Amino acid sequence: MSRREIAEQIFLAGVESVLPDKLISENMSLKGDLLHIGHLKISLETTENIYVIGAGKASAIMASEVEKILGNSITKGHIIVKYGHGTELKSIRVSEAGHPFPDTNGFEATKSVLEIARKAEANDLVICLLSGGGSSLLCDCPEELTPDDLTLVNKLLVNCGASISEMNAVRKHLSDVKGGRLAGTVFPATLVSLILSDVIGDRLDVIASGPTAPDPTTFTDAIEVLEKFKLKQSLPSRVLDFLYAGATCKKPETPKPGDAVFEKTTNLIIGTNRIALESAREKAQEHNINAIIIEDELQGDVNSVSEYLIESALNFRSDKNEVKPVCILFGGETTLKMTGKGSGGRNQHLALLCAIQLQDKPGITILCAGTDGNDGPTKAAGAIVDSETIPFAISRGIKPEKFLVNFDSYNFFRKTSGHLITGPTMTNVMDIVAIIVDDQK
Repeated sequence: MSRREIAEQIFLAGVESVLPDKLISENMSLKGDLLHIGHLKISLETTENIYVIGAGKASAIMASEVEKILGNSITKGHIIVKYGHGTELKSIRVSEAGHPFPDTNGFEATKSVLEIARKAEANDLVICLLSGGGSSLLCDCPEELTPDDLTLVNKLLVNCGASISEMNAVRKHLSDVKGGRLAGTVFPATLVSLILSDVIGDRLDVIASGPTAPDPTTFTDAIEVLEKFKLKQSLPSRVLDFLYAGATCKKPETPKPGDAVFEKTTNLIIGTNRIALESAREKAQEHNINAIIIEDELQGDVNSVSEYLIESALNFRSDKNEVKPVCILFGGETTLKMTGKGSGGRNQHLALLCAIQLQDKPGITILCAGTDGNDGPTKAAGAIVDSETIPFAISRGIKPEKFLVNFDSYNFFRKTSGHLITGPTMTNVMDIVAIIVDDQK
């Protein structure tokens, strides 16, 4: 089996460990009339209604497992997923909508989710299922703004190079559902959120823009993000007016830590990048490869990250005390500021950058891929490269730099057979980088 094939198996083992149905069944069970969710024990005898709501790429599969556990006990539900990520459910409605940018389906489905949330009363239980992609899928539009305004804001944020926490600081303050406001709508019902983390540090206020978590950011923070990335001049004046109204206390802030609306809210993170990395390490060891998790908070611009990855690989290769072959594992999420008109994503662009630096460095294989199976607006999860990637391309008249400058990594790997294609995995815990380092020859 080649190093590329082994790297793919290592990645897939990580993905399989965070599949949503598996995570739900591990964290939720019904024993008689007692519902166990994480450390919670909820009596169904004293529960009037059970509502299931949520959003994210994994939420349909999460909801399917919840239905298996609760059956006819579910009163009503509605979850929102990315196109192609839905599944047929019995008691819970599924809507497919736009990602990474909100669309009409998302706005309409969110109205339905909010209607269910408003129905919940003190003796009811609301189960909220959240995963990566929730920020664009759970999308509402304040009265003063238009859906086109919100779509434009999202497009500008996604392409400007902002971190996910910076992007979501803006999103939360242009919404009546994000930034803890969904919890405020559900209160005084009991609210339990089951969450797959797709953000660095597993921050509850950032995952899916924190609809059920206290929000430490402010309207002023949102304005500062727009100023930092020079986006203000690209936005309609009404968007800025909305934010400035909030910053001058003319609009209510998002609920903060300690707010009474969170008294009956429990947020449980059941899936993380770290869990995926642990399983990836175990798979590498099954192949008799020494495996080490370096970090699960890999972040920063893809250019600097590529240099860091190559440096790490070379350090391991030159270390005579390190048992080889060795697989070094990284998890996290990089940022990519798009300036070209090509097709690709942060993982494919990162892989191409690494490939260019690997040309004269044999014995190193690098996989960069997203656990959701979609890297940017493409069908690829990512790509796998080694020292032969660039020479192979050049031998066929393909100029790597041309694709790099135009941010067209997808078509580079389409022409050079370097893609890792899994199809939608129905989960999302950020990205994985697996680097296999062999002895120097």
